Amino acid sequence: MLTALLILIFPFAMIYAAMSDLVSMTIANRVSLALVAAFPLAALMIGLPASAIGAHFAVGIACLVVTFGMFAAGWMGGGDAKLLAATALWLGPTPALAQYLLFGAVFGGVLTVAILLSRASLAPVTGIVFVDRLLSRDTGIPYGIALGAAGLTVFADSAWMDHAVAGLASAAF
Repeated sequence: MLTALLILIFPFAMIYAAMSDLVSMTIANRVSLALVAAFPLAALMIGLPASAIGAHFAVGIACLVVTFGMFAAGWMGGGDAKLLAATALWLGPTPALAQYLLFGAVFGGVLTVAILLSRASLAPVTGIVFVDRLLSRDTGIPYGIALGAAGLTVFADSAWMDHAVAGLASAAF
């Protein structure tokens, strides 16, 4: 069960958030709530000490405060803010969080440039609703795509994945 939780919950949430933001320009609250609800269970299952769990929650709350300030300023969407904070909860005060933020910024920059270039050269008349929405100059950038990709990139090389692989290895023998 631990292996399934570690391998499926976090990556599925990242993929779902990215696809949802691409198609509808929204990230449902249930994605972030699932990550927040699954974290304590996963942390306890791998034996994370209470002080470390508290530090992870402190990082998640700090990220939520910062990203909601960014949301209030109009710099990011509310779903993006909640997803980033929920992801920060999982990564905690580790180098993986810094990597996540860096990859999110880089992937977000590439995504933004690609969409702006597409908008400059293509008209929103494809007949595919979400593509036309992306090509509209009045639409924002679905940053959940970059956050999801960054989350998957960092998770693949995280302590969480190490625990999942170890669980699979012990289950196989």
